[in-house]
Amino acid sequence: MGSIEVAERRDVVWITINAPERRNAYDLDMARAMIDAVEEAAEARAVVITGAGGSFCAGGALTQLGEPDPVQLRRLFTTSLKLLDAIRACPRPVIAAVDGAAAGGGNELVVACDFAIATERSTFGQTGPKVGSAPVLGATNLMAVQIGERRAKEMAMLCRRYSALQALEWGLVNEVVADEGLDAAVDRWLDEIDALSPRYLEIAKTSSNQWWNLSKDNMAANLGALIQAIGSDDMLEGARAFLEKRKPDFRGARRARNS
Repeated sequence: MGSIEVAERRDVVWITINAPERRNAYDLDMARAMIDAVEEAAEARAVVITGAGGSFCAGGALTQLGEPDPVQLRRLFTTSLKLLDAIRACPRPVIAAVDGAAAGGGNELVVACDFAIATERSTFGQTGPKVGSAPVLGATNLMAVQIGERRAKEMAMLCRRYSALQALEWGLVNEVVADEGLDAAVDRWLDEIDALSPRYLEIAKTSSNQWWNLSKDNMAANLGALIQAIGSDDMLEGARAFLEKRKPDFRGARRARNS
């Protein structure tokens, strides 16, 4: 079972995703807890989202996709969108402190945050078409604004993995630090934020949400497509391959069904 740990230090709300046995993939209760923590941080100086145990986040938990419950998956999908929207609506700067893998919805969590600081050992990438899904909550829309359409398509569609330095070069993260230097780097950013006007930081953040707001209709529409595809042959093959730790064979499975 995973959990969300929330702590306040120096007027900063730290949200730690704690499910290292599944690379900090979050379930429905954890997603709801993160939403509550972000929304309750409106009067804080800033919010920091990080992961425990050597991973940042692997997005929504895939454990139930092999035998999907449509009602529960619908709730997880829609709550994931609410989580990202809460981060964008938060009046305070939200920093992703990445140490380890940011994969799938975890990479989209980085996309949603205002700033991202990563350790050298961190990696980034999407998993959607590789596991019978599609990354419609940031990677196929908003991420193109951040890193460019060609690179965003490469990341969203081909499911490759990228180093922290590549993520920095592309503009997905703001800074890369030594593996043991993450907390110090985050504190340095927080000190800089502390010297600024909270009121005008909020106005600047709200104004910067233009591309997020334009992307939300696309996210909602394609989230509906994901929901309609729950239980599809491709979803089942991708999820089962992931759980069985093998490569998926989408085309072979199709040929077998049609023979």
